[in-house]
Amino acid sequence: MTAFTKRQSAAILSRMPTGKTRKSMGTKKLAIWIQISSGSNKPIYAQIVAQISQAIARGELSPGDKLPAVRKLASELVINPNTVARAYMLLEQQGLLRTKTGAGTFVTDPNLRQKDAAQIHILAERMDNIITQSLNLGFSREEIEGLLQRRLEKFIPKSKKTDDGDSDNE
Repeated sequence: MTAFTKRQSAAILSRMPTGKTRKSMGTKKLAIWIQISSGSNKPIYAQIVAQISQAIARGELSPGDKLPAVRKLASELVINPNTVARAYMLLEQQGLLRTKTGAGTFVTDPNLRQKDAAQIHILAERMDNIITQSLNLGFSREEIEGLLQRRLEKFIPKSKKTDDGDSDNE
C-alpha cells in the first residue's frame, strides 16, 4: 500500500469482460492505479489524463476496455465529478477514449485513431527540446539514442523474436 502525503487519493480501474455482469463473472483487476495528489502543481484533471494516457500507451489498458463511470471514479478519488468528466473529455479529444451514450467510456483502437498534424508538430517540437537539452548537457548522439531506447523499452518492450526469426535472448 502506498503511503499518502498531504491529500492523495487512489482508485483502481477494473476490466469487465464484454457482455458479462458483475454477478455472473468476477471483475478482473488491472495493475493500473489512478493516483491524485492535491499537493501537486499539476491540476487533478491533468493528473488523471496523464495516468490514463500512459496506461494506454503501455498496454495496461487495451482497446475496448471500459473505464469507470464518471461518478464512480470521482467518488473513489473523492473529487468533483466535473473533474473526471473534464479528463475524459480531453482524452476523447485526443482520440484515446470514446464515449457511447448509455454504454460508457471505452479505450479506442489505435489503428482507428486519426493522427492530427498539429499533435505531430507539437511532438516534434518536444523531441527537439529534449535533443537540445541533451546536447547542452554534453550527451553524445549514442548516449541520446541509448537513453531514448531505454525509455522506449518501458512502453514498447522488444519482442523475443527478431524479423529473421532469431531469438534476442540467444
